Amino acid sequence: MSQLSITAAELDRWANDPNGPVALHLKERLVPVEGEGAVFFPPTYAKIGYNIDTLSDGTKVALIDSVGAQANRIEPIFEEEPFKSLVPQIKISYGSAKEGSFAEISIFRVGHRLGDALVRSTELQGQIRDAFNATRLRNDVTKIAKLAPTSLVFGVWDSRDTGTKLPRIIQATVRAWNVSPITRSAQYKPAINYAEHDVFTAAEKEKAEGQNDNPLSQAGFLDIPSTNAHGGIIAHGPIQRDLTINFVALRRLCGENEAELRKYILGLCLVSATAPMDQFYRQGCFLVRHPDHPAQWSTVDRNGVRVARMLD
Repeated sequence: MSQLSITAAELDRWANDPNGPVALHLKERLVPVEGEGAVFFPPTYAKIGYNIDTLSDGTKVALIDSVGAQANRIEPIFEEEPFKSLVPQIKISYGSAKEGSFAEISIFRVGHRLGDALVRSTELQGQIRDAFNATRLRNDVTKIAKLAPTSLVFGVWDSRDTGTKLPRIIQATVRAWNVSPITRSAQYKPAINYAEHDVFTAAEKEKAEGQNDNPLSQAGFLDIPSTNAHGGIIAHGPIQRDLTINFVALRRLCGENEAELRKYILGLCLVSATAPMDQFYRQGCFLVRHPDHPAQWSTVDRNGVRVARMLD
């Protein structure tokens, strides 16, 4: 299938033409750095462990990185060159005036962006409320775009104040298909026999051994077995990253000089979608692009027709 290059006129159509394509989609095949078929570790969640769904045909699908996690990994690119000049830089200082210790965090690293409690606790609180109210009452996102445009790119919900909610224009997930979970076991042995050195008695040692919740075990003084723990997964099917830019949500952004505003936000979305990203998601989950499966970009029309595009 031939790929079409992208022109300035095409970008304008994506941003502003209601009859243009509805989305831009990236399908990216990944593989562990250790190679195809290697064990890697998805995230674990409270009460369920790995997030693995079983489909009606028995196929097991594992969530490797969620929409929110992907957004939080991408957004910090706007802190650094060459992208920092594209957006306003908001940094929040926090700490103890009494102790004279302060730290600094960028808005690109707080979970709820412009709606985050930390950002709303600064002197920007009034401007933030005005920006959200302008969106909620007049469907005007101009103030948000001027203050924190990545809140439009990655979505924002001012759940604790005005209730204003804007959908993500760009979203991405990573899933592994046809997976087999495996387990692992380990045995901790202390450096010395503490009972022989009168740290505790032999009777106390005998009573506590094998009890992982015993204070002596938890302090690392006794042998601690760990069996049938999460040992990662093996993917027999593809590990796939899907990224979508939602042109319908983009075209619904309104405000001053809205045609240019939409093109600006589209530009930030394209930067976010194409900037190189190290896909080291967590310990034991280090992925790279599959060398035998080039990334596939395509626009999607309202009728489902896909047109291959050249972006990389």
